[in-house]
Amino acid sequence: MKYPVYLHQADSGTYSGFVPDVPGCYFAGDTIDDAIADAHAAIDAYLEYQSEKGQDVPAARSMNAHKDDEDCQGGMWGFVDIDTSKYEGKATKLNITLPQNLLRRIDAYVSSNGEFSSRSGFIAELARRELLKRS
Repeated sequence: MKYPVYLHQADSGTYSGFVPDVPGCYFAGDTIDDAIADAHAAIDAYLEYQSEKGQDVPAARSMNAHKDDEDCQGGMWGFVDIDTSKYEGKATKLNITLPQNLLRRIDAYVSSNGEFSSRSGFIAELARRELLKRS
């Protein structure tokens, strides 16, 4: 999931910012690259903590959703891409029924597309995408 991050430069030349979609998530760095790296670490720590408490991963909204926020004026935007699947909890095995031809097409797609490592990964990612649309 790509989280928008908002940065501003201090008079000292360093950078700091926050993640509008992750409450209380702040970061800083001597350079923009350092600040973005710290943003990644801050989001990771927040999501890990929320996961331990059994909380859902907050959805990332677009930069456009924040453009009128008074805290997001006069600085710059960036993105931090986080693999949120590791915060969804322990994998659970389940038994589902799918039509044979559909399953064959899924397997062919997974084997020819490097984005997914398994049919389970494919189905889970499609479910994530669909659920994000509903958030």
